[in-house]
Amino acid sequence: MLKMKASGAPDEGKQKFVLKTPKGTRDYSPKQMAIREKVFRTIIDCFKRHGAETIETPVFELKETLTGKYGEDSKLIYDLKDQGGELLSLRYDLTVPFARYLAMNKITNIKRYHIAKVYRRDNPAMTRGRYREFYQCDFDIAGQYDAMIPDAECLKIVHEILSALQIGDFLIKVNDRRILDGMFAVCGVPDNKFRTICSTVDKLDKMAWEDVKGEMVGEKGLSPEAADRIGGYVRLHGGLNLIEELLQDPELSQNKLAREGLGEMKQLFEYLAIFGISDQISFDLSLARGLDYYTGAIYEAVLLERPKEHAEEAAGVGSVAGGGRYDGLVGMFDPKGRKVPCVGVSIGIERIFSIMEQKVEASEEKIRTTETQVLVASAQKKLLEERLKLVSELWDAEIKAEVLYKKNPKLLNQLQYCEEAGIPLVAILGERELKDGVVKLRDVAAREEVDVCRGELVDEIKRRTCPP
Repeated sequence: MLKMKASGAPDEGKQKFVLKTPKGTRDYSPKQMAIREKVFRTIIDCFKRHGAETIETPVFELKETLTGKYGEDSKLIYDLKDQGGELLSLRYDLTVPFARYLAMNKITNIKRYHIAKVYRRDNPAMTRGRYREFYQCDFDIAGQYDAMIPDAECLKIVHEILSALQIGDFLIKVNDRRILDGMFAVCGVPDNKFRTICSTVDKLDKMAWEDVKGEMVGEKGLSPEAADRIGGYVRLHGGLNLIEELLQDPELSQNKLAREGLGEMKQLFEYLAIFGISDQISFDLSLARGLDYYTGAIYEAVLLERPKEHAEEAAGVGSVAGGGRYDGLVGMFDPKGRKVPCVGVSIGIERIFSIMEQKVEASEEKIRTTETQVLVASAQKKLLEERLKLVSELWDAEIKAEVLYKKNPKLLNQLQYCEEAGIPLVAILGERELKDGVVKLRDVAAREEVDVCRGELVDEIKRRTCPP
């Protein structure tokens, strides 16, 4: 027999269940999804315009597939338990699964895009679009091609997408891993510290130079002299002129890797000038990108706080795209170590979405959450069957149509629903319309009505709602 305390219920003392999403995740409302879908359409249209096809890979991979590919960021990978004994991890990005896919299927040439969720066990900063579960929009070119032509196209794609989304002035920073490695070598960084020092340099967009130097010396064990020499290089940024200067640098020009990287960077800027986008590209020696798999050109797009004419001095307000060349990644999965050169870009959709959401809220712009073209309404009672017949005809004709789920809705309520939902047209049935074989078509915004023959209704709706 259940005994109850006078003071409380039988489950008193149990922890109360808190209804919320897990840390670093969020729900999206219909309004937010409408904004998101518009962004996705813009990005996909651009990818397809450049000839890409799409693939899909599993949301989790064998743990060993992801291990050793991300450098210090590997600690952010989510591991999973599997009843069958396989060690699994949630994908950290879409690049490593793509490389695994190429190696497994012995593919040596493909231009692909992939839009999907990835997972990182990171400290979220959700107000700045930093989550633990988020989408990546990737475009990659795999294959043996002449130097820097695919790389230039990737940068052109970033430029096209950011311009089309109209989220503000932006700057695309570019560098080359070989230039960085050559710079580290001439500055006295030991070979075994290249990757870890590279990871620290990558923090220069978030930390002051003194803090970055402190991490190099205090945590990574680099000599203060080597750190100071690195500091002399990583504060340089510019364009073709800077590349020409560094090609004459007495130390850097003697390093084989740096010389190769600078030569190809010069070629890249020549192609970017042909594409007409070089004024928004900055050769920036502080750009490092911490991931281990990059082998050549690397790039990152940032939004700017200041007007475009001050772009080079402007402070970035967060990365919205990044990528680079990773010629050795596919070979890591190939039993014979066969390499497939690859270059790609990833669009930071969450940060872009956060910016666009703030813009919409500030402008109080009304966002439609459906694409309904017409509501089938009735002016009198007992016309439910006629409304259902007409809406079915419209659906069969691929018209986006709705009907209210009431037997006898008031006409005013039906018209108000259209105004609230942004539905542009109402097809109104009444006893007179049924007798005359017409439908009264009402333009909701203009509040104008016209009788349309039932057989011509579909064409009239398409004429009014489909873009020319």
